[in-house]
Amino acid sequence: MTANVLSASPSAAWRAHMDTALLVAALVGAWQLLHFAVGGDALPSPLAASRRLVHLLADPDFAANAAETARAFGYALLISWIGGLGLGVLLGAHRLTGDVFEPMLVTLYAIPKITLYPVILLLFGLGISAKIAFGALHGIIPVVLFTMTAVRNIHPVHLKSARALHLTPAATALHVILPATLPEVFSGFRIGFALTLLGTLIGEMFASQRGIGYLLVHAMQNNEPEIIVALALLLVAFATIASSLLLALDRRLRHAA
Repeated sequence: MTANVLSASPSAAWRAHMDTALLVAALVGAWQLLHFAVGGDALPSPLAASRRLVHLLADPDFAANAAETARAFGYALLISWIGGLGLGVLLGAHRLTGDVFEPMLVTLYAIPKITLYPVILLLFGLGISAKIAFGALHGIIPVVLFTMTAVRNIHPVHLKSARALHLTPAATALHVILPATLPEVFSGFRIGFALTLLGTLIGEMFASQRGIGYLLVHAMQNNEPEIIVALALLLVAFATIASSLLLALDRRLRHAA
């Protein structure tokens, strides 16, 4: 039986890779057909967009803008993950506080964040601080909600054991709560990653002079569809690869749990 499992595993992995390749081929084919239907002025072909992307990647100005976006996104993601984890543990451990703040967080999560952007600009001004704040605003709420729910669902015996061992609140959070909630918390991290990236790019599109979001808006204003599609292709590729890696790690954590 072990030999059958080992022989089936490479076959399953090969089928998964084939399915992914077929899906990508179908999407590229649909893109090419749509290009023929609407024309190159509206939608560049996959080849034209890929060529433009190669030229962009070789441009030093693009590298500077990409570094600006990466810096803002990195700080925003750090705030979303660490801040969301801390708040989620606090609200989950103290049920009354969680019951009070949970409806507020859900309401804030449902509000289109772009309506709050003027407030962000008033508080942080024009610059990287506003982009970081806007990105963190998008990503921190799902991390808080996932973490809070996970903490609430911890089996009571774990917390009783921590009290019996006279663990401090910090030690309880580190050695009991975090290991017991890690799979659910990491799911919140995955969602927070995608939303933080979205918030950072939107922040660059509306009030910034640098970054990939700014390049997108500039290309729209100048009616440059090849640059628009090339940048969109780059962002989709980055988000897909990062999300796939996070999803694989998420599944591994759940399997280990």
